[in-house]
Amino acid sequence: MRIQTETSGIRDLIIVKPEVFEDGRGFFSEIYRKDQFSELGLPVDFVQLNHSRSDKNVVRGLHFQWEPPMGKLMRVVVGSAYLVAVDIRKNSPTLGQWAGYEVSAENKLNIWAPAGFARGFCVLSEFAEIEYLTTGIYNGACESGIAWNDPEIGIDWPVEDPVLSDKDQFAQSLSDWLKGDESNYFSAGKIIQ
Repeated sequence: MRIQTETSGIRDLIIVKPEVFEDGRGFFSEIYRKDQFSELGLPVDFVQLNHSRSDKNVVRGLHFQWEPPMGKLMRVVVGSAYLVAVDIRKNSPTLGQWAGYEVSAENKLNIWAPAGFARGFCVLSEFAEIEYLTTGIYNGACESGIAWNDPEIGIDWPVEDPVLSDKDQFAQSLSDWLKGDESNYFSAGKIIQ
């Protein structure tokens, strides 16, 4: 089985497409293979696996962590969701640009967004379960978020009345993030874990 990748149009943001073997009994797919990820230039040292469930119209994000840097390989295992990543790296030619993808248990896409991207999602089905492998251990003291509806970014979310946490409802703007010292942790010169 071979894992394939597709570029997103934003540097370092990659769509990962595992090969799927299906028959009358169901399916089998290799989501992560260290040898193939290494050949493709993707990270191979994931340190944490997270799993969340959310109801329809829930928007989570846009979240990120700078210390330790945290990249995420995101996928939907039940239902469907709109996964979004925004480049928040200073000096990046794609700073402030975003990409969004409808990802589902049926299409089995994975989205790789390295550190230096803020990530979020909106649930499209009645509920969805989302998993993400991370390259950094969670550190609540060094995490933050960008407002899901920051007009400077202009994400076209497929929801009119999102369900938000207080944290996400009052998140900072991209401009405010870039003014802070923590934004210097991200460099656009290379793929960051």
